[in-house]
Amino acid sequence: QVQLVESGGGLVQAGGSLRLSCAASGRTFSSYVMGWFRQALGKEREFVAAISWKGFNTYYTDSVKGRFTISRDNAKNTVSLQMNSLKPEDTAVYYCAARRRPGLIYSRINDYDYWGQGTQVTVSS
Repeated sequence: QVQLVESGGGLVQAGGSLRLSCAASGRTFSSYVMGWFRQALGKEREFVAAISWKGFNTYYTDSVKGRFTISRDNAKNTVSLQMNSLKPEDTAVYYCAARRRPGLIYSRINDYDYWGQGTQVTVSS
């Protein structure tokens, strides 16, 4: 079993930056594909970014490309999401997710096995 705990959310003005972190328990973190998803009020949860187990491969949804960067530190069992040039439409609860099954990069909710509790990001205009 893996536990994921997100942190770093908050309120920021449009154009600002935030850095989300996800701390994972468990000794096999380095073998997991990790992802970030978000869910805005009244909308479905959507994919944001993913990173392969060694960190060599990353994948982003089109709306965040060039603004968000996903990274991981397997020695510290953490994955981060650096968010720059934030827009009001980025407002959502952001979730960290882990996939224990083998693979490279995944963007569907059902591809992931463990989820954090979420952290709120609010971008004011």
